[in-house]
Amino acid sequence: MSENTAYFAHESAYIDDNCKIGQGTKIWHFSHVMSNCTIGTNCNIGQNVVISPEVVLGNNVKIQNNVSIYTGVICEDDVFLGPSMVFTNVINPRSSVNRRGQYDKTLVKRGVSIGANATIVCGNTLGEWAFVGAGAVITKDVKPYALMVGNPAKQIGWMSEFGHRLHFDAQGIAICEESKASYKLENGLVSKISA
Repeated sequence: MSENTAYFAHESAYIDDNCKIGQGTKIWHFSHVMSNCTIGTNCNIGQNVVISPEVVLGNNVKIQNNVSIYTGVICEDDVFLGPSMVFTNVINPRSSVNRRGQYDKTLVKRGVSIGANATIVCGNTLGEWAFVGAGAVITKDVKPYALMVGNPAKQIGWMSEFGHRLHFDAQGIAICEESKASYKLENGLVSKISA
């Protein structure tokens, strides 16, 4: 248990200086939170996770085992990061060339789910409630609610906030049967129109 009773850290976890960690967050076995990170409330950081310096995580972010989150990544609230997925932060890495200070930013917006073993190439934004399938490689910006699969990832549909595939009628309206929320597809973008 950590000295700060607002959050839990397993005794094998390492938490470096100057980190802000919200109440109710749990940090599990062999994970390392590096300096100057900001982690919101009620996050769950699985086993063997590395969170590099200055990463920002919102509230209720769920990180599964063996995930690496590198400097330059911002995850908003309610993001899910599947097992062994990874972010990058340099487009053209070379062992012999120091590119510190040239890290590209990656923004993962609210509600995004990223599947196991997916790779998110840096410099891209994943729109709200997007869904990235297992093993997908994201090489460009992702639209809100988009369902992305493959390498390089391509959009094959749309997902609801509830995590179900959306099927639009001739008027561009879809209803998520479980949540009863409705969505509109217009000009190649999806928006939620009722809860």
